[in-house]
Amino acid sequence: MIEMVVHGVTLDPVSQMPIVVLRAKDNEELLLPIWIGIFEADSIVRELQKVEPPRPMTYELLKSIIQQMGGTVEKVVITDLRDSTYYAEIYIVHGTNTLVVDSRPSDAINIALRFEAPIYVEPEVLEKSKVPKPEEDEEKQQLREWLENIKPEDFEKGLS
Repeated sequence: MIEMVVHGVTLDPVSQMPIVVLRAKDNEELLLPIWIGIFEADSIVRELQKVEPPRPMTYELLKSIIQQMGGTVEKVVITDLRDSTYYAEIYIVHGTNTLVVDSRPSDAINIALRFEAPIYVEPEVLEKSKVPKPEEDEEKQQLREWLENIKPEDFEKGLS
């Protein structure tokens, strides 16, 4: 497995849908963009900026429940990519037991951030996510070029 960090959240220039961009912890060239929902993106941005909601939102509530039950999150893993859908698992440790919970990647990333747990990606997922170069249409070519040229300051725009 490859450990990843949240590089940032941005908007797809074509669809205007949010994208969370994961970057390999030890390789700044290795990126994994995952299209997510606006609410999940907002929660990731709020957590990255350490903005405390006035009342617990969904992910803060889940963190509180896990903690009050004596558990913690060990890690999350992006496990698969099938039919343009990513799959993830959250590893919750309670005593000597580990509970593996199926999850959307956006939810798993949100939980990982709140527990400061590592985010991993199976190598096969990175391989499956690559856009094939020979058969690219113009839209995919533009998106690939945009992702390859994305800079940290592009994330400062946020999701206002």
